[in-house]
Amino acid sequence: MTPAQCRAGRALIDLSVTDLASKVGLDVALVRDFENGLNDPPSGTIEALRSALMTGGVIFTDGDSAGVRLGHKNGDEGTRLGELNTENDR
Repeated sequence: MTPAQCRAGRALIDLSVTDLASKVGLDVALVRDFENGLNDPPSGTIEALRSALMTGGVIFTDGDSAGVRLGHKNGDEGTRLGELNTENDR
């Protein structure tokens, strides 16, 4: 997740830096500095931020250019292609 994706994801679900930091148990300054490109936190920290945003409904895209879009709340993206079968067709 890039700093820009973090900022955009927060904006999509109307979450402040303080709210996001609180959800993940991080210092507000660490999240703010990451979003401003002033630090490079460990990948586990970035993944925790990403996970919190996904739980709120943010979907991360990594096509030609990285971005975000709003999906369903609770990170539910539906049934993945590899999991499709006649049982979940109903």
